Amino acid sequence: MSLYRIILVDDEEEVRKGIIRKIDWERLGFEVAGDAENGQEALEKIEQLEPDVVMTDIRMPYMDGLTLTARIRQKYPSIKVLIFSGFDDFEYAQQAIKLNVTEYILKPVNVEELTEILGRVKENLDEEIEQRRNVNLLRDSYRSSLPILRELFLNDMVRSAVGSEEIEKKLKEYEIDILGARKWLAAVIAVEQEEQTAERVLSLHQELIPISVKQLMEDNLEKCYRFSIFNSTAGLTLIAAVDEENTQTGLIDLLNEICKESKKILQVPITIGVGCGCQDLEQIGKSYQLAIDALGYKAIVGGGKPIYINDVEPVNRGSLQMTSQEEAALVAAVKFGPREKIETTIKELIARMEDARVHLRQHQLYMMSIVNCMTRLMQQYDLNPGDMFNTQDQYRDILMTIQRRDEFETWMIAVGCRMNEVLNRERDNTTKKVIVEAKSYIQEHYPDPDLSVEMICRELHMSPAYFSTMFKKETGQTYIGYLTEVRLSRAVELLNETDDKTYVIAQKIGYQEQNYFSYVFKKRFGVSPTKFRSAGKE
Repeated sequence: MSLYRIILVDDEEEVRKGIIRKIDWERLGFEVAGDAENGQEALEKIEQLEPDVVMTDIRMPYMDGLTLTARIRQKYPSIKVLIFSGFDDFEYAQQAIKLNVTEYILKPVNVEELTEILGRVKENLDEEIEQRRNVNLLRDSYRSSLPILRELFLNDMVRSAVGSEEIEKKLKEYEIDILGARKWLAAVIAVEQEEQTAERVLSLHQELIPISVKQLMEDNLEKCYRFSIFNSTAGLTLIAAVDEENTQTGLIDLLNEICKESKKILQVPITIGVGCGCQDLEQIGKSYQLAIDALGYKAIVGGGKPIYINDVEPVNRGSLQMTSQEEAALVAAVKFGPREKIETTIKELIARMEDARVHLRQHQLYMMSIVNCMTRLMQQYDLNPGDMFNTQDQYRDILMTIQRRDEFETWMIAVGCRMNEVLNRERDNTTKKVIVEAKSYIQEHYPDPDLSVEMICRELHMSPAYFSTMFKKETGQTYIGYLTEVRLSRAVELLNETDDKTYVIAQKIGYQEQNYFSYVFKKRFGVSPTKFRSAGKE
Protein backbone atom coordinates (compact mmCIF):
# COMPACT_ATOMS: atom_id res chain seq x y z
CA MET A 1 0.00 0.00 0.00
CA SER A 2 1.30 3.48 -0.85
CA LEU A 3 2.25 5.91 1.91
CA TYR A 4 -0.28 8.39 3.28
CA ARG A 5 0.56 12.04 2.59
CA ILE A 6 0.80 14.45 5.54
CA ILE A 7 1.28 18.23 5.87
CA LEU A 8 2.64 19.94 9.04
CA VAL A 9 1.43 23.44 9.91
CA ASP A 10 3.13 25.50 12.65
CA ASP A 11 4.34 29.08 12.74
CA GLU A 12 7.61 28.00 14.38
CA GLU A 13 9.99 26.54 11.83
CA GLU A 14 12.06 24.78 14.51
CA VAL A 15 9.00 22.91 15.72
CA ARG A 16 8.08 21.79 12.20
CA LYS A 17 11.60 20.70 11.29
CA GLY A 18 12.01 18.98 14.67
CA ILE A 19 8.88 16.87 14.21
CA ILE A 20 9.84 16.03 10.61
CA ARG A 21 13.34 15.00 11.69
CA LYS A 22 12.44 12.94 14.77
CA ILE A 23 9.67 10.74 13.33
CA ASP A 24 10.34 7.65 11.20
CA TRP A 25 7.49 8.51 8.84
CA GLU A 26 7.93 5.72 6.33
CA ARG A 27 7.89 3.04 9.03
CA LEU A 28 4.59 4.47 10.27
CA GLY A 29 3.12 4.47 6.74
CA PHE A 30 3.40 8.21 5.99
CA GLU A 31 5.37 10.64 3.88
CA VAL A 32 5.70 14.36 4.60
CA ALA A 33 4.24 16.03 1.51
CA GLY A 34 5.05 19.55 2.74
CA ASP A 35 4.83 22.06 5.58
CA ALA A 36 3.39 25.54 6.13
CA GLU A 37 3.81 28.26 8.72
CA ASN A 38 0.20 29.47 8.86
CA GLY A 39 -3.32 28.43 7.95
CA GLN A 40 -3.53 30.61 4.84
CA GLU A 41 -0.40 29.05 3.36
CA ALA A 42 -1.61 25.61 4.41
CA LEU A 43 -4.80 25.96 2.35
CA GLU A 44 -2.72 26.76 -0.73
CA LYS A 45 -0.48 23.73 -0.06
CA ILE A 46 -3.50 21.46 0.47
CA GLU A 47 -4.89 22.40 -2.94
CA GLN A 48 -1.56 21.60 -4.59
CA LEU A 49 -0.40 18.57 -2.58
CA GLU A 50 -3.71 16.77 -1.80
CA PRO A 51 -2.69 15.31 1.60
CA ASP A 52 -4.52 12.61 3.58
CA VAL A 53 -3.63 14.15 6.95
CA VAL A 54 -3.01 17.70 8.21
CA MET A 55 -1.20 18.27 11.55
CA THR A 56 -1.68 21.84 12.72
CA ASP A 57 -0.92 24.06 15.69
CA ILE A 58 -3.99 25.80 17.15
CA ARG A 59 -2.40 29.26 17.65
CA MET A 60 -0.95 30.82 14.47
CA PRO A 61 -0.97 34.27 12.81
CA TYR A 62 -3.24 35.13 9.87
CA MET A 63 -5.38 32.01 10.29
CA ASP A 64 -5.48 29.82 13.39
CA GLY A 65 -5.79 26.03 13.51
CA LEU A 66 -9.54 25.93 14.22
CA THR A 67 -10.34 28.26 11.31
CA LEU A 68 -8.07 26.18 9.07
CA THR A 69 -9.87 23.02 10.23
CA ALA A 70 -13.27 24.57 9.47
CA ARG A 71 -12.09 25.44 5.93
CA ILE A 72 -10.72 21.92 5.45
CA ARG A 73 -13.97 20.35 6.64
CA GLN A 74 -15.93 22.50 4.21
CA LYS A 75 -13.84 21.78 1.13
CA TYR A 76 -11.94 18.53 1.89
CA PRO A 77 -14.15 16.52 4.28
CA SER A 78 -12.13 13.29 3.96
CA ILE A 79 -8.83 14.81 5.22
CA LYS A 80 -7.88 13.80 8.79
CA VAL A 81 -6.94 16.76 11.01
CA LEU A 82 -4.68 16.53 14.09
CA ILE A 83 -4.58 19.67 16.25
CA PHE A 84 -1.73 20.56 18.64
CA SER A 85 -2.62 22.89 21.49
CA GLY A 86 -0.61 24.30 24.34
CA PHE A 87 -3.87 25.04 26.18
CA ASP A 88 -5.86 22.54 28.21
CA ASP A 89 -8.97 24.55 27.45
CA PHE A 90 -12.41 22.89 27.34
CA GLU A 91 -13.77 25.46 24.88
CA TYR A 92 -10.98 24.76 22.37
CA ALA A 93 -11.51 21.02 22.72
CA GLN A 94 -15.27 21.45 22.31
CA GLN A 95 -14.83 23.41 19.07
CA ALA A 96 -12.39 20.78 17.81
CA ILE A 97 -14.94 18.02 18.50
CA LYS A 98 -17.62 19.95 16.58
CA LEU A 99 -15.22 20.18 13.64
CA ASN A 100 -14.71 16.40 13.74
CA VAL A 101 -10.98 16.67 14.52
CA THR A 102 -9.34 13.24 14.50
CA GLU A 103 -6.94 13.95 17.41
CA TYR A 104 -6.68 16.88 19.86
CA ILE A 105 -3.10 16.76 21.22
CA LEU A 106 -1.85 18.76 24.20
CA LYS A 107 1.70 20.13 24.03
CA PRO A 108 4.37 19.18 24.80
CA VAL A 109 4.17 15.84 22.99
CA ASN A 110 7.08 13.40 22.75
CA VAL A 111 8.08 11.08 19.92
CA GLU A 112 6.50 8.02 21.59
CA GLU A 113 3.11 9.73 22.00
CA LEU A 114 3.12 11.10 18.46
CA THR A 115 4.15 7.71 17.08
CA GLU A 116 1.21 6.10 18.90
CA ILE A 117 -1.21 8.77 17.60
CA LEU A 118 0.01 8.39 14.01
CA GLY A 119 -0.42 4.64 14.35
CA ARG A 120 -4.08 5.15 15.30
CA VAL A 121 -4.58 7.55 12.39
CA LYS A 122 -3.08 5.05 9.94
CA GLU A 123 -5.33 2.27 11.28
CA ASN A 124 -8.32 4.56 10.81
CA LEU A 125 -7.30 5.39 7.22
CA ASP A 126 -6.65 1.70 6.47
CA GLU A 127 -10.08 0.75 7.79
CA GLU A 128 -11.81 3.38 5.68
CA ILE A 129 -10.05 2.16 2.54
CA GLU A 130 -10.82 -1.45 3.43
CA GLN A 131 -14.49 -0.61 3.89
CA ARG A 132 -14.61 1.06 0.51
CA ARG A 133 -12.98 -1.96 -1.06
CA ASN A 134 -14.94 -4.56 0.84
CA VAL A 135 -16.63 -6.56 -1.88
CA ASN A 136 -19.21 -8.04 0.45
CA LEU A 137 -20.35 -4.63 1.65
CA LEU A 138 -20.51 -3.38 -1.92
CA ARG A 139 -22.48 -6.46 -2.95
CA ASP A 140 -24.96 -6.00 -0.10
CA SER A 141 -25.32 -2.34 -0.96
CA TYR A 142 -25.85 -3.25 -4.61
CA ARG A 143 -28.50 -5.84 -3.76
CA SER A 144 -30.40 -3.39 -1.57
CA SER A 145 -30.26 -0.86 -4.42
CA LEU A 146 -31.25 -3.38 -7.08
CA PRO A 147 -35.02 -2.60 -7.14
CA ILE A 148 -34.26 1.10 -7.63
CA LEU A 149 -31.59 0.41 -10.28
CA ARG A 150 -33.95 -1.98 -12.06
CA GLU A 151 -36.74 0.59 -12.17
CA LEU A 152 -34.40 3.36 -13.37
CA PHE A 153 -33.09 1.11 -16.15
CA LEU A 154 -36.59 0.09 -17.29
CA ASN A 155 -37.57 3.77 -17.41
CA ASP A 156 -34.50 4.44 -19.58
CA MET A 157 -35.57 1.57 -21.84
CA VAL A 158 -39.04 2.93 -22.50
CA ARG A 159 -37.54 6.39 -23.09
CA SER A 160 -35.30 4.82 -25.78
CA ALA A 161 -32.23 5.98 -23.85
CA VAL A 162 -30.39 2.62 -23.91
CA GLY A 163 -28.57 0.85 -26.78
CA SER A 164 -29.25 -2.76 -27.76
CA GLU A 165 -25.98 -4.11 -26.30
CA GLU A 166 -26.61 -2.29 -23.02
CA ILE A 167 -30.20 -3.60 -22.90
CA GLU A 168 -29.12 -7.23 -23.03
CA LYS A 169 -26.31 -6.68 -20.52
CA LYS A 170 -28.50 -4.87 -17.99
CA LEU A 171 -31.45 -7.24 -18.30
CA LYS A 172 -29.14 -10.10 -17.34
CA GLU A 173 -27.45 -8.09 -14.59
CA TYR A 174 -30.75 -7.01 -13.05
CA GLU A 175 -32.29 -10.48 -13.51
CA ILE A 176 -35.21 -9.27 -15.65
CA ASP A 177 -36.35 -12.34 -17.58
CA ILE A 178 -37.70 -11.02 -20.89
CA LEU A 179 -34.82 -11.74 -23.31
CA GLY A 180 -35.11 -14.13 -26.28
CA ALA A 181 -38.80 -13.55 -27.08
CA ARG A 182 -40.49 -13.54 -30.47
CA LYS A 183 -41.72 -9.99 -29.86
CA TRP A 184 -42.34 -7.52 -27.04
CA LEU A 185 -44.95 -4.93 -26.27
CA ALA A 186 -45.54 -2.26 -23.64
CA ALA A 187 -48.73 -1.41 -21.77
CA VAL A 188 -49.58 1.45 -19.41
CA ILE A 189 -52.15 0.98 -16.64
CA ALA A 190 -54.30 3.93 -15.60
CA VAL A 191 -56.19 3.64 -12.30
CA GLU A 192 -59.55 5.39 -12.59
CA GLN A 193 -60.33 8.14 -10.05
CA GLU A 194 -63.80 7.61 -8.62
CA GLU A 195 -65.65 9.08 -5.69
CA GLN A 196 -65.13 7.26 -2.41
CA THR A 197 -67.78 4.70 -1.54
CA ALA A 198 -68.27 2.64 1.58
CA GLU A 199 -68.12 -0.52 -0.51
CA ARG A 200 -64.67 0.09 -1.98
CA VAL A 201 -62.34 -2.43 -0.37
CA LEU A 202 -59.31 -0.13 -0.44
CA SER A 203 -61.12 3.17 0.12
CA LEU A 204 -59.34 3.80 3.42
CA HIS A 205 -55.92 2.85 2.03
CA GLN A 206 -55.42 4.85 -1.17
CA GLU A 207 -51.66 4.26 -1.13
CA LEU A 208 -52.30 0.51 -1.41
CA ILE A 209 -54.27 0.73 -4.67
CA PRO A 210 -51.29 0.76 -7.12
CA ILE A 211 -49.60 -2.01 -5.12
CA SER A 212 -52.78 -4.13 -5.18
CA VAL A 213 -53.27 -3.58 -8.93
CA LYS A 214 -49.64 -4.52 -9.57
CA GLN A 215 -49.99 -7.68 -7.47
CA LEU A 216 -53.20 -8.62 -9.31
CA MET A 217 -51.46 -8.25 -12.68
CA GLU A 218 -48.43 -10.26 -11.56
CA ASP A 219 -50.62 -13.09 -10.23
CA ASN A 220 -52.48 -13.38 -13.55
CA LEU A 221 -49.60 -12.84 -15.97
CA GLU A 222 -47.00 -15.12 -14.39
CA LYS A 223 -48.95 -18.20 -15.41
CA CYS A 224 -48.34 -17.67 -19.13
CA TYR A 225 -46.01 -14.74 -19.81
CA ARG A 226 -42.56 -13.42 -18.99
CA PHE A 227 -42.82 -9.75 -18.07
CA SER A 228 -41.71 -6.84 -15.89
CA ILE A 229 -43.98 -4.30 -14.17
CA PHE A 230 -42.61 -1.00 -12.89
CA ASN A 231 -43.55 2.63 -12.29
CA SER A 232 -42.82 5.11 -15.07
CA THR A 233 -43.75 8.76 -15.53
CA ALA A 234 -46.91 7.60 -17.31
CA GLY A 235 -47.96 5.30 -14.46
CA LEU A 236 -47.77 1.58 -13.78
CA THR A 237 -46.06 0.12 -16.86
CA LEU A 238 -45.80 -3.41 -18.25
CA ILE A 239 -43.22 -4.82 -20.67
CA ALA A 240 -44.36 -8.28 -21.79
CA ALA A 241 -42.45 -10.88 -23.81
CA VAL A 242 -44.48 -12.82 -26.37
CA ASP A 243 -42.92 -16.28 -26.82
CA GLU A 244 -43.59 -19.02 -29.34
CA GLU A 245 -46.20 -20.73 -27.15
CA ASN A 246 -48.39 -17.65 -26.66
CA THR A 247 -49.72 -14.73 -28.68
CA GLN A 248 -50.17 -10.97 -28.55
CA THR A 249 -53.93 -11.44 -28.96
CA GLY A 250 -53.95 -13.82 -26.01
CA LEU A 251 -52.11 -11.25 -23.90
CA ILE A 252 -54.66 -8.54 -24.69
CA ASP A 253 -57.49 -10.96 -23.80
CA LEU A 254 -55.77 -11.66 -20.47
CA LEU A 255 -55.39 -7.95 -19.79
CA ASN A 256 -59.13 -7.61 -20.40
CA GLU A 257 -59.79 -10.26 -17.73
CA ILE A 258 -57.46 -8.41 -15.33
CA CYS A 259 -59.49 -5.21 -15.86
CA LYS A 260 -62.69 -7.09 -15.00
CA GLU A 261 -61.10 -8.72 -11.94
CA SER A 262 -59.77 -5.39 -10.64
CA LYS A 263 -63.27 -3.88 -10.88
CA LYS A 264 -64.90 -6.90 -9.27
CA ILE A 265 -62.45 -7.76 -6.47
CA LEU A 266 -60.69 -4.48 -5.69
CA GLN A 267 -63.54 -2.15 -6.73
CA VAL A 268 -60.81 -0.30 -8.64
CA PRO A 269 -61.59 0.37 -12.34
CA ILE A 270 -58.45 0.32 -14.51
CA THR A 271 -57.84 1.09 -18.18
CA ILE A 272 -54.81 -0.38 -19.95
CA GLY A 273 -53.27 1.30 -22.98
CA VAL A 274 -51.50 -1.31 -25.16
CA GLY A 275 -48.79 -0.39 -27.70
CA CYS A 276 -47.93 -2.32 -30.85
CA GLY A 277 -45.57 -5.28 -30.77
CA CYS A 278 -41.90 -4.85 -31.69
CA GLN A 279 -39.35 -7.46 -32.74
CA ASP A 280 -36.41 -5.56 -31.25
CA LEU A 281 -36.27 -4.55 -27.58
CA GLU A 282 -34.51 -1.39 -28.63
CA GLN A 283 -37.85 -0.30 -30.14
CA ILE A 284 -39.83 -0.84 -26.92
CA GLY A 285 -39.87 2.92 -26.38
CA LYS A 286 -42.08 3.29 -29.46
CA SER A 287 -44.50 0.66 -28.11
CA TYR A 288 -44.55 2.49 -24.75
CA GLN A 289 -45.36 5.82 -26.41
CA LEU A 290 -48.13 4.19 -28.44
CA ALA A 291 -49.52 2.67 -25.21
CA ILE A 292 -49.74 6.19 -23.75
CA ASP A 293 -51.39 7.37 -26.98
CA ALA A 294 -53.92 4.53 -26.70
CA LEU A 295 -54.99 5.76 -23.26
CA GLY A 296 -55.84 9.06 -24.89
CA TYR A 297 -58.71 7.34 -26.70
CA LYS A 298 -60.41 6.43 -23.40
CA ALA A 299 -62.89 9.32 -23.72
CA ILE A 300 -63.93 7.98 -27.16
CA VAL A 301 -64.06 4.18 -26.69
CA GLY A 302 -64.63 4.09 -22.91
CA GLY A 303 -62.46 2.97 -19.99
CA GLY A 304 -62.26 -0.07 -17.74
CA LYS A 305 -60.70 -2.29 -20.44
CA PRO A 306 -57.57 -2.64 -22.62
CA ILE A 307 -57.27 -0.20 -25.52
CA TYR A 308 -54.99 -1.60 -28.23
CA ILE A 309 -53.47 1.18 -30.33
CA ASN A 310 -53.93 -0.74 -33.61
CA ASP A 311 -57.67 -0.96 -32.93
CA VAL A 312 -58.10 2.79 -32.64
CA GLU A 313 -55.18 4.11 -34.70
CA PRO A 314 -53.91 1.67 -37.36
CA VAL A 315 -50.14 1.75 -37.62
CA ASN A 316 -48.68 3.01 -40.89
CA ARG A 317 -46.68 -0.02 -41.85
CA GLY A 318 -43.66 0.36 -44.06
CA SER A 319 -42.31 3.63 -42.64
CA LEU A 320 -38.62 4.37 -42.22
CA GLN A 321 -37.89 6.81 -39.40
CA MET A 322 -34.93 7.92 -37.29
CA THR A 323 -35.42 7.15 -33.60
CA SER A 324 -34.59 9.71 -30.92
CA GLN A 325 -31.75 7.44 -29.85
CA GLU A 326 -30.31 7.38 -33.38
CA GLU A 327 -30.54 11.18 -33.54
CA ALA A 328 -28.74 11.43 -30.19
CA ALA A 329 -26.02 9.03 -31.40
CA LEU A 330 -25.49 11.05 -34.59
CA VAL A 331 -25.28 14.34 -32.67
CA ALA A 332 -22.81 12.84 -30.16
CA ALA A 333 -20.60 11.45 -32.94
CA VAL A 334 -20.48 14.80 -34.78
CA LYS A 335 -19.88 16.81 -31.61
CA PHE A 336 -17.18 14.63 -30.06
CA GLY A 337 -15.76 12.50 -32.90
CA PRO A 338 -13.40 10.96 -33.78
CA ARG A 339 -13.78 10.67 -37.55
CA GLU A 340 -14.09 6.87 -37.33
CA LYS A 341 -17.09 7.23 -35.00
CA ILE A 342 -18.77 9.70 -37.37
CA GLU A 343 -18.26 7.33 -40.33
CA THR A 344 -19.54 4.29 -38.40
CA THR A 345 -22.65 6.08 -37.10
CA ILE A 346 -23.66 7.47 -40.50
CA LYS A 347 -23.01 4.15 -42.27
CA GLU A 348 -25.23 2.37 -39.74
CA LEU A 349 -28.02 4.88 -40.39
CA ILE A 350 -27.73 4.46 -44.16
CA ALA A 351 -27.60 0.65 -43.80
CA ARG A 352 -31.14 0.72 -42.40
CA MET A 353 -32.35 1.79 -45.82
CA GLU A 354 -31.10 -1.47 -47.33
CA ASP A 355 -33.39 -3.58 -45.13
CA ALA A 356 -36.46 -1.35 -45.31
CA ARG A 357 -38.99 -2.42 -47.92
CA VAL A 358 -40.53 0.96 -48.49
CA HIS A 359 -41.29 3.29 -51.35
CA LEU A 360 -38.50 5.51 -52.72
CA ARG A 361 -40.13 8.58 -51.17
CA GLN A 362 -39.71 7.00 -47.70
CA HIS A 363 -35.96 6.68 -48.42
CA GLN A 364 -35.83 10.33 -49.43
CA LEU A 365 -37.75 11.49 -46.36
CA TYR A 366 -35.45 9.39 -44.17
CA MET A 367 -32.37 11.00 -45.73
CA MET A 368 -33.99 14.40 -45.25
CA SER A 369 -34.52 13.61 -41.55
CA ILE A 370 -30.75 12.92 -41.24
CA VAL A 371 -30.06 16.28 -42.91
CA ASN A 372 -32.58 17.95 -40.56
CA CYS A 373 -30.80 16.49 -37.54
CA MET A 374 -27.52 17.97 -38.76
CA THR A 375 -29.21 21.29 -39.57
CA ARG A 376 -30.60 21.57 -36.01
CA LEU A 377 -27.08 21.04 -34.71
CA MET A 378 -25.81 23.81 -37.00
CA GLN A 379 -28.56 26.07 -35.71
CA GLN A 380 -27.70 25.25 -32.09
CA TYR A 381 -24.06 26.28 -32.59
CA ASP A 382 -24.73 29.01 -35.17
CA LEU A 383 -22.73 27.32 -37.93
CA ASN A 384 -22.90 28.49 -41.56
CA PRO A 385 -24.85 25.88 -43.60
CA GLY A 386 -23.03 26.93 -46.78
CA ASP A 387 -19.66 26.15 -45.17
CA MET A 388 -20.85 22.90 -43.62
CA PHE A 389 -22.61 21.58 -46.75
CA ASN A 390 -19.72 22.90 -48.84
CA THR A 391 -22.02 24.48 -51.39
CA GLN A 392 -23.47 27.91 -52.13
CA ASP A 393 -26.69 26.52 -53.50
CA GLN A 394 -27.03 24.20 -50.49
CA TYR A 395 -30.78 23.61 -50.49
CA ARG A 396 -31.02 22.81 -54.20
CA ASP A 397 -27.94 20.56 -53.94
CA ILE A 398 -29.37 18.77 -50.90
CA LEU A 399 -32.53 17.94 -52.82
CA MET A 400 -30.39 16.58 -55.66
CA THR A 401 -28.23 14.52 -53.29
CA ILE A 402 -31.16 12.74 -51.62
CA GLN A 403 -32.17 11.53 -55.08
CA ARG A 404 -28.94 9.51 -55.20
CA ARG A 405 -28.59 7.26 -52.16
CA ASP A 406 -25.12 6.03 -53.14
CA GLU A 407 -23.71 9.58 -52.96
CA PHE A 408 -25.61 10.58 -49.83
CA GLU A 409 -23.48 8.53 -47.41
CA THR A 410 -20.16 9.97 -48.64
CA TRP A 411 -21.55 13.50 -48.65
CA MET A 412 -23.05 13.16 -45.16
CA ILE A 413 -19.78 11.83 -43.67
CA ALA A 414 -17.91 14.82 -45.15
CA VAL A 415 -20.48 17.22 -43.67
CA GLY A 416 -20.23 15.52 -40.25
CA CYS A 417 -16.43 15.71 -40.24
CA ARG A 418 -16.43 19.40 -41.21
CA MET A 419 -18.87 20.15 -38.40
CA ASN A 420 -16.73 18.20 -35.93
CA GLU A 421 -13.61 20.20 -36.88
CA VAL A 422 -15.44 23.52 -36.46
CA LEU A 423 -16.98 22.49 -33.12
CA ASN A 424 -13.58 21.38 -31.79
CA ARG A 425 -12.08 24.75 -32.77
CA GLU A 426 -15.01 26.56 -31.18
CA ARG A 427 -14.57 24.52 -28.00
CA ASP A 428 -10.87 25.42 -27.79
CA ASN A 429 -11.64 29.07 -28.51
CA THR A 430 -14.34 29.07 -25.84
CA THR A 431 -11.88 27.73 -23.27
CA LYS A 432 -9.33 30.41 -24.14
CA LYS A 433 -12.06 33.07 -24.07
CA VAL A 434 -13.20 31.94 -20.61
CA ILE A 435 -9.64 32.15 -19.28
CA VAL A 436 -9.27 35.66 -20.73
CA GLU A 437 -12.57 36.66 -19.08
CA ALA A 438 -11.45 35.12 -15.78
CA LYS A 439 -8.13 36.99 -15.87
CA SER A 440 -9.95 40.21 -16.71
CA TYR A 441 -12.33 39.66 -13.80
CA ILE A 442 -9.40 39.06 -11.44
CA GLN A 443 -7.61 42.18 -12.74
CA GLU A 444 -10.75 44.22 -12.07
CA HIS A 445 -11.73 42.75 -8.68
CA TYR A 446 -8.40 41.83 -7.03
CA PRO A 447 -8.83 44.61 -4.38
CA ASP A 448 -11.84 42.68 -3.02
CA PRO A 449 -10.55 40.63 -0.04
CA ASP A 450 -13.45 38.18 -0.51
CA LEU A 451 -12.62 37.45 -4.16
CA SER A 452 -12.86 33.67 -4.63
CA VAL A 453 -13.14 30.95 -7.25
CA GLU A 454 -16.84 30.70 -6.42
CA MET A 455 -17.40 34.40 -7.22
CA ILE A 456 -15.64 34.10 -10.59
CA CYS A 457 -17.54 30.91 -11.46
CA ARG A 458 -20.87 32.56 -10.71
CA GLU A 459 -19.88 35.27 -13.17
CA LEU A 460 -18.75 32.75 -15.81
CA HIS A 461 -21.57 30.23 -15.13
CA MET A 462 -19.12 27.37 -14.53
CA SER A 463 -18.48 24.84 -11.78
CA PRO A 464 -15.49 25.69 -9.50
CA ALA A 465 -13.91 22.24 -9.95
CA TYR A 466 -13.94 22.43 -13.76
CA PHE A 467 -12.77 26.05 -13.76
CA SER A 468 -9.82 25.28 -11.45
CA THR A 469 -8.70 22.38 -13.64
CA MET A 470 -9.09 24.39 -16.86
CA PHE A 471 -7.34 27.47 -15.41
CA LYS A 472 -4.34 25.41 -14.28
CA LYS A 473 -4.17 23.62 -17.64
CA GLU A 474 -4.32 26.82 -19.69
CA THR A 475 -2.15 29.11 -17.53
CA GLY A 476 0.19 26.68 -15.78
CA GLN A 477 -0.67 28.09 -12.36
CA THR A 478 -3.48 27.85 -9.83
CA TYR A 479 -6.12 30.53 -9.41
CA ILE A 480 -4.64 31.50 -6.01
CA GLY A 481 -1.16 31.71 -7.53
CA TYR A 482 -2.37 33.99 -10.32
CA LEU A 483 -4.37 36.21 -7.93
CA THR A 484 -1.34 36.54 -5.65
CA GLU A 485 0.82 37.46 -8.64
CA VAL A 486 -1.65 40.19 -9.71
CA ARG A 487 -1.88 41.60 -6.20
CA LEU A 488 1.87 41.63 -5.63
CA SER A 489 2.53 43.22 -9.04
CA ARG A 490 0.17 46.02 -8.11
CA ALA A 491 1.84 46.28 -4.69
CA VAL A 492 5.22 46.82 -6.35
CA GLU A 493 3.72 49.62 -8.47
CA LEU A 494 2.22 51.33 -5.40
CA LEU A 495 5.48 51.00 -3.43
CA ASN A 496 7.45 52.60 -6.28
CA GLU A 497 4.95 55.29 -7.28
CA THR A 498 3.26 56.38 -4.02
CA ASP A 499 4.10 57.19 -0.42
CA ASP A 500 1.17 55.11 0.88
CA LYS A 501 1.73 53.29 4.15
CA THR A 502 2.15 49.53 3.97
CA TYR A 503 -1.23 48.87 5.59
CA VAL A 504 -2.93 51.15 3.02
CA ILE A 505 -1.29 49.30 0.14
CA ALA A 506 -2.33 45.98 1.70
CA GLN A 507 -5.98 47.10 1.78
CA LYS A 508 -5.80 48.47 -1.76
CA ILE A 509 -4.71 45.10 -3.18
CA GLY A 510 -7.11 42.89 -1.22
CA TYR A 511 -5.26 41.96 2.00
CA GLN A 512 -7.15 42.83 5.16
CA GLU A 513 -4.13 42.15 7.39
CA GLN A 514 -0.92 44.13 6.91
CA ASN A 515 1.14 41.39 8.57
CA TYR A 516 -0.08 38.73 6.17
CA PHE A 517 0.58 41.02 3.20
CA SER A 518 4.14 41.55 4.45
CA TYR A 519 4.56 37.79 4.92
CA VAL A 520 3.39 37.00 1.35
CA PHE A 521 5.48 39.87 -0.11
CA LYS A 522 8.64 38.77 1.68
CA LYS A 523 8.10 35.17 0.62
CA ARG A 524 7.88 36.30 -3.02
CA PHE A 525 10.63 38.97 -3.14
CA GLY A 526 12.86 37.98 -0.22
CA VAL A 527 12.46 41.34 1.59
CA SER A 528 9.66 43.17 3.39
CA PRO A 529 7.64 45.85 1.53
CA THR A 530 9.39 48.59 3.55
CA LYS A 531 12.88 47.37 2.66
CA PHE A 532 11.82 46.88 -0.96
CA ARG A 533 10.72 50.54 -1.12
CA SER A 534 13.95 51.72 0.57
CA ALA A 535 16.11 49.73 -1.86
CA GLY A 536 14.24 51.26 -4.79
CA LYS A 537 14.96 54.79 -3.62
CA GLU A 538 18.69 54.27 -3.09
